[in-house]
Amino acid sequence: MEERSPNQTLTGVVVSDKMDKTVVVLVNRLVKHPVYKKYIKRRAKFMAHDEKNLARMGDTVEIIQSRPLSRLKRWRLIKVIASQA
Repeated sequence: MEERSPNQTLTGVVVSDKMDKTVVVLVNRLVKHPVYKKYIKRRAKFMAHDEKNLARMGDTVEIIQSRPLSRLKRWRLIKVIASQA
């Protein structure tokens, strides 16, 4: 059986890379409506720590939950999955 990480991971698209060592990641998800049983699009933005400034705007990235790094940053960049280049 596969080991599960205690920290949650998400996949999203970088919408801003203007800050130093920080990227803003937009994560889309589908949620089933409890009454109508129709799938609804939901999205959230997360600020993620990018130590080496690898990610660029438009890149698809994977982020992992971590300890609080600043007032708004609670996520870290794991890897760049697809580059916009």
